[in-house]
Amino acid sequence: QDAPVALDFGVKQEILTVHSFLEARGGLALLSDPEVGVATMTVVSDRLGGDAGRRAIESAIADKRRATEALIARHSSPSLSTSDLELALSSLGDFNAHVAFARGPVDAMIGLLETHFDPKAPEDRFSLELSQGMGGSKLSHSHSTHYTFVLQSLHLWREIAHDMFRLWILAEEDLLDEGCPYRLMNTGQGMNRVQNAPNIARAMHEILSRVQRKMGSWVGLSVVHLGDRDVPNALVFIDKYTQVARLLDPIARCVEEIPRLAASPSTASIINGQFGGPDRLVKAILCDFFKHGFDGSGSDGGSCIDGRLTSAWNWCSKLEKKPFYPVFMLAGFQGFDGDFKK
Repeated sequence: QDAPVALDFGVKQEILTVHSFLEARGGLALLSDPEVGVATMTVVSDRLGGDAGRRAIESAIADKRRATEALIARHSSPSLSTSDLELALSSLGDFNAHVAFARGPVDAMIGLLETHFDPKAPEDRFSLELSQGMGGSKLSHSHSTHYTFVLQSLHLWREIAHDMFRLWILAEEDLLDEGCPYRLMNTGQGMNRVQNAPNIARAMHEILSRVQRKMGSWVGLSVVHLGDRDVPNALVFIDKYTQVARLLDPIARCVEEIPRLAASPSTASIINGQFGGPDRLVKAILCDFFKHGFDGSGSDGGSCIDGRLTSAWNWCSKLEKKPFYPVFMLAGFQGFDGDFKK
């Protein structure tokens, strides 16, 4: 590209990936070394406790250090220095840490759905059946149909989270594509840069097709909004889907904490007396979320791909009005943009 006259230099530059970094230094053999997995693994500490948890963490950290040292000794060369290898391994570790953060909560919610709900045999009080107009729902689904709708939505979010680094690169290509101009317009959410995102669109349809093949059937629309009033450009798309973990993680953490709260003398009376015990409370929270977090509600809700996420955010925005909101607070909830207190 010609350099802008006002700046006298170009500001666009391709993202440097681990692959291109190593390729330029003749170090691609590192990526096929089996010890890379150990050196770049993520050590998740907040789910472990006590002496056993500390020992497990210390052991994992020691394994990572040994693997890193072995890789540096094996792959360093005049064109690939120790610092180069450390940078590449740290970058791969960042990717794994991101996947653990972004995909972990989705995996947890998939597990909770499959553990606590039978798609063919709903419980009377905990049926996922929806009727349009009831509780703000815009959809009408039987229990079985809605179970499938929620499950396929979660699997789609899981695949997007796993592919987010690639989607980020494609988003930058779309945003900086001089052959794809944008127009500034009011989308109903303020002034936005409305611009087509062909690279993201192709990638999303690939991901969607992969999930559809995996699930075997598809409930609802498969429309992906991009470059319109709902999702004006690729950056808005990225921003929407990086919120998924922030929405789901507090719910999964609260459910995880309920057995401990039920066993604590200071909170047992609340869990067992007011809510009928930990199992019943867990079912109540999950049933409410799986029903009304996927009921098509919200300003641009519905059964389309982006409407599913809008519905989930709409449910989260109304959490403080739910009867079980105090349980979230007891579990350490601070908000969907913050962390849980320890």
